[in-house]
Amino acid sequence: MPLPQYERERWETPDDDFIDIDWVNKDLVQQPNQRLIILFHGLEGSSSSPYAKALMNLCHEQGHTGAVIHWRSCSGEVNRQAIFYHSGFSSEIDWILRRMAQQFPHTRRHVAGVSLGGNALIKWLGEQRADANAIIKSAAAICPPHDLKAGAVALSKGFNQWVYMRNFLSTLKRKGLQKLTMHPNAPIDAALIQRSQNFFDLDNAITAPLHGYKDAEDYWARASCKSFMRHIQTPTLVLNALNDPFIPAESLAKRHEASTHVHLEYTTAGGHVGFIYGKTRVSLSWLPRRVMRFFETHSGETSLTE
Repeated sequence: MPLPQYERERWETPDDDFIDIDWVNKDLVQQPNQRLIILFHGLEGSSSSPYAKALMNLCHEQGHTGAVIHWRSCSGEVNRQAIFYHSGFSSEIDWILRRMAQQFPHTRRHVAGVSLGGNALIKWLGEQRADANAIIKSAAAICPPHDLKAGAVALSKGFNQWVYMRNFLSTLKRKGLQKLTMHPNAPIDAALIQRSQNFFDLDNAITAPLHGYKDAEDYWARASCKSFMRHIQTPTLVLNALNDPFIPAESLAKRHEASTHVHLEYTTAGGHVGFIYGKTRVSLSWLPRRVMRFFETHSGETSLTE
């Protein structure tokens, strides 16, 4: 899949840090009623992640402006502050989306979040309730872990631990130790980082103490997005696959656990942010087109996405 023609922009954060944004068709963003698609990626993802490239390529193809927001430390450069990002980082989403609305008031803004990004997005939507409608028109959360503890347990077993978890650990451990070098007084447990084998270890060593949680259990309980779904008042697509190896099907929200503004869509296949199709030639086009169709439904205009 080709890499979109990104234009990178750096924004300073309210706490003297920075985030990097990769734009597609930014030169069109000032056009009246331009659709602006904002994406928050998943754990250790970036604008080069397959799902990000697929969605941004579709934005380019359809003439929309796209923006991939890199979580702190995920754009190729470690951020300045001791904190970086986590599944409950809705405050980061808040100031970014408010700035987008202020800078580009005439755009029709839609937001997608993938996995960790989807969890944080749902949390933000639930916290903002009706206030979110002045900032965005609709949202899509793709494979969000409705219950962070259930996801952490799933990733601590068998194939998941030996393949997926080890990949996450390799980069997150390095970043955690780098943070300690940059901020020697940061509440990071270096010894626990070194011996971490799962998210229980890692979230106790880094995520919880750095971001104001008592421990991993407290972080998972307070940041899990399921409890926020009942408060959402913005049209929101929540898309999960029932065969996702990271997210047990039994942990997904039931219809009564979400507001009527939330469209729960659970597919039988798709894995974790896969949703590929084709027997002879694999395609990733279904996912971005499904998301874009949902955005079109709540944008007041249509374009060809079939």
